[in-house]
Amino acid sequence: MIAYIVHWAFKIYFILLIVRIIGSWVPQFQQSKIMKFVSFYTDPYLNLFRRFIPPIGGIDFSPLVAFIVLQGLQTLILGLLSSL
Repeated sequence: MIAYIVHWAFKIYFILLIVRIIGSWVPQFQQSKIMKFVSFYTDPYLNLFRRFIPPIGGIDFSPLVAFIVLQGLQTLILGLLSSL
């Protein structure tokens, strides 16, 4: 049961990250209440990677690394939970 909840928590966070990334492409959407909510929960995580990965040619690749790390964490945590 705990693994199921953790799995869905990761899924929801993945969706929030996708909304944040797509929302950043639309300047008018960035000031909406939804984007402020999403940014509040995703920017601290994304900023961890933005500190170490500068934009290359004006493109921010930190979300890609953030997704890979989050996927690895999900696999690790769900693997540990399934072994209990």
